[in-house]
Amino acid sequence: MSRFKTISWIYLLALIIELILSPSGALAYNVVGFGAKGDGRTDSTLAFLRAWIAACSSIRPAMLSVPRGTFLIKSVTFTGPCRNSIQFAIQGKLVAPDNIYALGNSGYWIQFYKVSRLSIIRGTIDAKGAGFWSCRRHGQSCPQGARSISLQWCNNVLVRGLTSYNSQIMHISINRSNNVKIQNVKINAPSGSPNTDGIHVEYSMGVITITDSTIRTGDDCISLGQGSMNVWVEQIGCGPGHSISIGSLGNNLNEGGVQNVTVTNSVFTKTQNGVRLKCWARPSSGYARNVVFRNLIMKNVGHPIIIDQKYCPNNRCPHKNSGVRISQVTFKNIKGTSSTQAAMTFRCSSSNPCYGIKLQDIKLTYINLLKRPTLAYCENAGGSSSGTVFPKSCL
Repeated sequence: MSRFKTISWIYLLALIIELILSPSGALAYNVVGFGAKGDGRTDSTLAFLRAWIAACSSIRPAMLSVPRGTFLIKSVTFTGPCRNSIQFAIQGKLVAPDNIYALGNSGYWIQFYKVSRLSIIRGTIDAKGAGFWSCRRHGQSCPQGARSISLQWCNNVLVRGLTSYNSQIMHISINRSNNVKIQNVKINAPSGSPNTDGIHVEYSMGVITITDSTIRTGDDCISLGQGSMNVWVEQIGCGPGHSISIGSLGNNLNEGGVQNVTVTNSVFTKTQNGVRLKCWARPSSGYARNVVFRNLIMKNVGHPIIIDQKYCPNNRCPHKNSGVRISQVTFKNIKGTSSTQAAMTFRCSSSNPCYGIKLQDIKLTYINLLKRPTLAYCENAGGSSSGTVFPKSCL
């Protein structure tokens, strides 16, 4: 059958389905009606694409419905712009193939590209990343790894109630998108799984809100890369994982800055770090400013408060001075326990010292049974403190 006839049948089926309305009033497009099978074995990628084409073409708000069952899909891109809003409603479970090469080197598993007015509601996705992590650990020739959910050039997006397991790398990636809300998501990967950030944001300048979520990974719970602006993070349970991080910044000589970020009312449990700004020690036009970390609880956290402009994982260090300018960063009402004595670390660049750092009402104690006091360390950092600050400020 020619491609033209295939598309014609898709639109004919779309017209029939448009006679059926979901309870919410949106036109319903059930992936099973397009050939998907919820047996966990049959490749349903093409069926999902057919359902997406029909929903995206609808002149009325549409709902792409994934019923109960387990649906196997390979790397797929859902492309816009669409004619109206779309709700991607998942009652069942989406799984990736067991073969780690099935997702190829595309860098994504499920990608939404240039889609506006999109809602991704409920459901579970499992990328089965264990085989990929094993490949990485044994130094084999591995694919580059796939993000589970990738939002590229999307606007006005809501992700609510989604559970994501075992992404090969980042679970949710937001790039060059605006007005994105992530609510009540659960993200899970083993603590030893590499680069499995929960939510990563970069070059997104609208309002990005991440709230009421639990994130357990082998890397950052949330990472805000270059060009992230106007970000609100609240009610996050983070751990295990590395931290909620800004950075790493300074990857490139010319890169966008990070500004207007608030992280509040969250709990960190047995993470490597708490709240962190990390920058490579190399020239850069980047910056981070107007950042607020407040009302946070640390439970046995390695480095609860840290700014590190000599970031050097895996001992691959540039050995230069960071050009990233860090200013106007506030740490307020942060309490709990540190698993190291270094409760506060401000290690800044000699050529671009950190300034405008504010500490207010900090109480971080060392969990070690020897009852040693926690310490604060400052290098090229300036600012002020108020209220009770423990360990004593070194600014």
